[in-house]
Amino acid sequence: MNSAPSTLHDMMKKNIVLIGFMGTGKTSIGKMLAAKLGCAFVDLDHKIEADSNMTIPEIFQKYGETRFRELEKQAVKETTERRGIVIATGGGTIKDAENMRLLKKSGTVICLTADVDEILSRTESKGDRPVLDAKDKAQGDRRAAIEKLLEERRVFYDQADYKVDTTDWSPMQIIDDICRYVDTLD
Repeated sequence: MNSAPSTLHDMMKKNIVLIGFMGTGKTSIGKMLAAKLGCAFVDLDHKIEADSNMTIPEIFQKYGETRFRELEKQAVKETTERRGIVIATGGGTIKDAENMRLLKKSGTVICLTADVDEILSRTESKGDRPVLDAKDKAQGDRRAAIEKLLEERRVFYDQADYKVDTTDWSPMQIIDDICRYVDTLD
């Protein structure tokens, strides 16, 4: 028997889309949320890597950001055709208006946030995050790079239906908060 509230169960006819800056927990929370809801989970970055048979840093190095964004756009189109799944986007996926339109049309968009210190801590290893690594290298200050990227993307993140700050909450508190919000939807 499904223990999820009936409204939440009904909601899964749509998708739950997690957006937010890198290091806010989209993938880890997304996996756990999907497991709790008994539905599939799609991480767009992992889909891009599987479809291209390359890592994201390799795509950036070999083809550049423009090609990566084309692959990302295709992944969004394919994934948003599905229903009843949890989707985790890349941090910059929502910069493209068509991506955001498709994501919002397919379901409820939840923005995961965290404070700059927490993001800095979670993204300190270099080489895995090409956009941040490039900004960090250009500025010589990872904190300033994070702050600049956050400011550039704020207008896009503000389009979410709901926001959850992941700085001080446990994964289960975050998931419970998302489920409470989704359960309030008609």
